[in-house]
Amino acid sequence: MADDDRISLIGIRVLGRHGVLPHERLVPQPFEIDVVLRGDLSAAAASDDLRRTINYGQVFEVVTAVVRDGHYALIEALAGAIGRAILDRWPLPEVEVRVRKPDAPLPGPFDHVEAALTVRREA
Repeated sequence: MADDDRISLIGIRVLGRHGVLPHERLVPQPFEIDVVLRGDLSAAAASDDLRRTINYGQVFEVVTAVVRDGHYALIEALAGAIGRAILDRWPLPEVEVRVRKPDAPLPGPFDHVEAALTVRREA
């Protein structure tokens, strides 16, 4: 496996109810998610066969379901849940997950708040 083999999904946008404050759990708000799937892609590259890789359409569905259906106080916990859901479904050694919250309740202008986690498969 090449150490830099990866498939990236960048800027998945989905509404969710995550946050510490009560109103953040009542009214859906936008979240933006990046996932970087790390694993050996050589079989897919050699065969050009979807069955030999990670179907990123299915990854998209898993990510959106976790964000849409789960409820977490912290975006760090949301990122961890996304990473675990991906590792539960595919035999990857690790996945990097970045969760951005553009409408976080802060007292001034900002672009977004982001939490980034690398979730690794336990040995």
